[in-house]
Amino acid sequence: MAKSDTARWEAALEGFTKESFEADGKRREVYRAGHGPAVVIISEMPGITPLVAEFGRKVVAAGCTAVMPHIFGDPGRPVSIGYTVQSFGPACVSREFAAFALKKTSPITVWLRKLAAAEHERCGGPGVGVVGMCFTGGFALAMMVDDIVLAPVLSQPSLPLPLTKKHKADVGISDADLARVKERTAQGACLLGLRFSNDPFCFEERFATLRRELGDAFIAVEIDSSPGNPHGHPKSAHSVLTEHLQDQEGTPTRAALDQTLTFFREKLGVGTGPGPRPGE
Repeated sequence: MAKSDTARWEAALEGFTKESFEADGKRREVYRAGHGPAVVIISEMPGITPLVAEFGRKVVAAGCTAVMPHIFGDPGRPVSIGYTVQSFGPACVSREFAAFALKKTSPITVWLRKLAAAEHERCGGPGVGVVGMCFTGGFALAMMVDDIVLAPVLSQPSLPLPLTKKHKADVGISDADLARVKERTAQGACLLGLRFSNDPFCFEERFATLRRELGDAFIAVEIDSSPGNPHGHPKSAHSVLTEHLQDQEGTPTRAALDQTLTFFREKLGVGTGPGPRPGE
């Protein structure tokens, strides 16, 4: 690794402080910025990329504390095919992620729940927000077993990996945890889900399961990525809040981003609306 590469990656995380958090004997780096109630941002593959960090800055601009745990990859390193493969392989075989298992909650969510609890105590507010993306998308659902998780967002949840029809429809948590989530939604909790319609990893069957199990408590945002769609989203479009975000007024991905930030603000008591945009 060249020193120039390391400097570029560090520059991508400008404005964030690096700390560490330990739970259950596992210590990980955590990148934090902002003030207000905490939003835990669990990065997609291959890691905390510059675009994931930029989403974190939008969360800060919305009046929240962005908390980004480092769970794979090299923080600040931009996406490339080789880098994604490098991160994807070890994560797939790791017991922490349960990448292929049906009806199983990934063990790493226990550590993430403890991080969320610590951040809630530190930042205050009525609770915390959580957003999982891609490989980690369903982690936000699993973290709903704790009452402090008030604003969970599942962005293109992709586990378990789609090996069979059952895998495509599975929501990546155990039956016991799903029952607990259903208890919470029956009491008024809700969650937001984001996906492109032709996503090659997050299939419509998974959102159908969430609708069936959680009813109106599951707020689904599905963006047209079919061939010839009016906004030019590629058929392979996947990352709603980062890689495939078109951050211009009038685009469906900008609307999904603003809806996500509004969701955090409303559920965490920061106010209504998406808040100021970075630089405004």
